[in-house]
Amino acid sequence: VQGYWSDGGRYDELKASYRRLCMLYHPDKHRDPELKSQAEQLFNQVHQAYEVLSDPQSRAIYDIFGKKGLEVEGWEIVERKRTPVEIREEYERLQREREERRLQQRTNPKGTISVGVDATDLFDRYDEDFEEMPGGGFPHIEINRMHISQSIEAPLTNSDTAMLSGSLSTHNGNGGGNINMTVRRVTSAKGWGELEFGAGDILGPLFGMKVFRNLTPRCFLTAQCGMQFSPRGVRPSCSLMTARHLDQNTMGYLQWRWGPHSSMTTSVVRDTKTSHFTLALQLGVPHSYLMMSYQYKFQDEDQTKVKGSIKTGWFGTVVEYGAERKISRHSVLAATVSVGVPQGVTLKIRLARANQTYLFPVHLTDQLLPSAVFYATVGPLLVYMAIHRLVIIPYTCSQKQQDLELQRKSSEVDMVKKKQEAESAVRNIHTYYTQIKSNCLIILNAWYGKFVTDNSVRQERAQVIDVTVPLQCLVKDSKLILTEASKAGLPGFYDPCVGEDKSLKLLYQFRGVMHQVLSADTEALRIPKQCKYTTTTQPLYNHYSTLTTTIS
Repeated sequence: VQGYWSDGGRYDELKASYRRLCMLYHPDKHRDPELKSQAEQLFNQVHQAYEVLSDPQSRAIYDIFGKKGLEVEGWEIVERKRTPVEIREEYERLQREREERRLQQRTNPKGTISVGVDATDLFDRYDEDFEEMPGGGFPHIEINRMHISQSIEAPLTNSDTAMLSGSLSTHNGNGGGNINMTVRRVTSAKGWGELEFGAGDILGPLFGMKVFRNLTPRCFLTAQCGMQFSPRGVRPSCSLMTARHLDQNTMGYLQWRWGPHSSMTTSVVRDTKTSHFTLALQLGVPHSYLMMSYQYKFQDEDQTKVKGSIKTGWFGTVVEYGAERKISRHSVLAATVSVGVPQGVTLKIRLARANQTYLFPVHLTDQLLPSAVFYATVGPLLVYMAIHRLVIIPYTCSQKQQDLELQRKSSEVDMVKKKQEAESAVRNIHTYYTQIKSNCLIILNAWYGKFVTDNSVRQERAQVIDVTVPLQCLVKDSKLILTEASKAGLPGFYDPCVGEDKSLKLLYQFRGVMHQVLSADTEALRIPKQCKYTTTTQPLYNHYSTLTTTIS
């Protein structure tokens, strides 16, 4: 009886609604024993809702815990003699305790797996070399590098967090690994600090410290220092970076680094919804460069992003272009082609699922060959289209259908009960409906549920119910007002299609003019329409056969 429970507001409005619903469902209006029994049930539900909403303490309990909170005997959660303010404070305390327990259980795992593939033999082939090789001279494709990293977090308190991370890397048969432990403390809303301890099989133990601080609302500072213990001795390092917001979309950075690779770097980064621009200058030992990068971003309604960028500097020029698409709720697939001098052509494939990232950089050629650029561009696109049509679409449709079936089975008994209550409400208010049809606002036809659109499958049928009588009985003073909540809980309504997107279509007459309304399930509705509501309402001067045709 969600419609009764949500029919609250100020006390005078509550009292008026209670009187109107009592007149609507009073048992003495019926002589038929079955209708009288159904009316008694509805009348008792209205009376129970009024008792709860009119009592400040019960109303506070209902607002916080819902109807289940009222069904607890003795209300063990908090004492009933407390005021609404005390009840809300107790509820907030319980919420904080639950958040702390949830915080302790959260580890936030993150991982990255990168597999580098050397496929240069596909394009950089030397015929004289392949003639001497056994096996007919097939191209040789090999994995020349791998990198695996993983990290987890363990909240200690509301301000302290411990992080454990490790990584393994290998390149052309040589590799190594390290493990790090970091403890971070949030000192205030303006800053935090962390200590890092690490060890590796090549460089030895590591000790470091890092501090972050907001200097002003538009400027922050990061300082870091560390000591690396290696067989060659202790190698200290230090870095200092300051950044400032130049405008809403532009950041300026200045970084000084001292240690094995000392340098001074300044950069300007501008990031908007459609573009990303970076200009950086570094002077250091042994690397100095000037780099400029521009990236254009395009995103369509299907959450597909197309990116293109150009990077140039003293190290050469690189042009990159690619696309990124969300293939499921937690998975994103991306492919990027990198063409540069002297890097050559490389295809980069990235799959991100939740906090796990899988990278597959495939180096195709060391030269700028049009054939390599063509296959790196067209090949992944054709493979994705085939997999998307043959695997992804059938799988997502099957999963959606299974979820709907499980949802329908779990709510089947409840839906039968709600349907019977809705039908009982319609039978009880039918007499009242014939009396109020003389109002200025007359509901001619109304349907609620899932409608068949022009783009739907032809075999698909509409799943709707007729709610003309319940809506007419909700008209008061020639106005119909519905709040932002699911309409399935209104008197005389029920959910005809569990798990599907539902809407309300109605045809009404006001002051001799017919209007058609289409409203989403949780959208607020007020007719006659006022300017502040966005519900689609249009006058109809012809017969309403188009609306009934849509239903059928």
